[in-house]
Amino acid sequence: MIRYGILGFGHHAVRRLMPGFALAKNSRVTALSRSSMEKAHASGAEYNIPHVFDSGADLCRSPEVDAVFVATPNSAHLADVLLTIEHGKPVLCEKPMGMNAGECRQMVEAARKAKVLLGVAQVFRFEQSLAAFRQRIAGGQIGQPVFARSEFSYPAASHPRKWLFDARIAGGGPISDVGVHCIDALRFILDDEVVRVNARGTSTPQSKDLEAAALLSLEFSRGTLASVAVSTRAAYRTPLEIVGDDGSLRADDALNVEHPVDIELRKSGKLVETQTVSNGEAYARQVDEFAAAIETGADFAAPGEQGWQNQEILDAAYRSLKSGQTESVPRIAGTPAR
Repeated sequence: MIRYGILGFGHHAVRRLMPGFALAKNSRVTALSRSSMEKAHASGAEYNIPHVFDSGADLCRSPEVDAVFVATPNSAHLADVLLTIEHGKPVLCEKPMGMNAGECRQMVEAARKAKVLLGVAQVFRFEQSLAAFRQRIAGGQIGQPVFARSEFSYPAASHPRKWLFDARIAGGGPISDVGVHCIDALRFILDDEVVRVNARGTSTPQSKDLEAAALLSLEFSRGTLASVAVSTRAAYRTPLEIVGDDGSLRADDALNVEHPVDIELRKSGKLVETQTVSNGEAYARQVDEFAAAIETGADFAAPGEQGWQNQEILDAAYRSLKSGQTESVPRIAGTPAR
């Protein structure tokens, strides 16, 4: 059993992580940290977490913590990950892993030097829906992928994470917040890498200097052309579609964990098969697979290098927003899509 400490026990920990840990088989939360001891004690009592701290360093030093889950706001990820690595403990960091690729590189290099396991919480890599897409495409059911589409929208006007509209903390708008999920999902299911990206975006008075909606065009190394549409202005929706030269796969809500997903296989425009899967245990599988990597040395499906590669794509997208041009994406050596 791996005992986790959650560094930054806020909205995401309450809404997603704790329900996931409740379903996990080899992972449990034994510690948390918050910005004040009053808040920490309140959360500890509510969720029956025995060890509470108002300091990340104290949490990392605790002998009751085997691994750390960093769930602080984006701007704190670098310092919190490096802190955990300094204490020699495996660390699973929320996405986006950093504010820019340079930060991600620092984390990966520090983890390698210290021989500490670093993972990025790209939770959709642990969904049944993405696994089904990946397996069917690898099996040639739609032939060679020609087009791909992934979208992610949600209304953020009254979201509990108020820092979403603060560029100093968030780093970016929906491109970095949920676009990273779309990008990673496409990399994962196509088992391919993005080589070029073009981005267009719009902002609102609330989003200020950050985009509120954006459309990305991605070119993959094997020729697949993909679009990613993201927004903090529309209702929650996560459609995913891959069109090949011998059929297509699609699902209306592929990147959700709350209700079943129907994956449709079409040939010559006709529906030939529907597969229904559940993503309800994705958060549990994520922490249990990280626990297995700690205990047995097994590969983890989302190592820190994948977070770094995703960030290279995000950085290229933001360069494109400013330049109005298509931007190339640097490839991180030795990190093929898994």
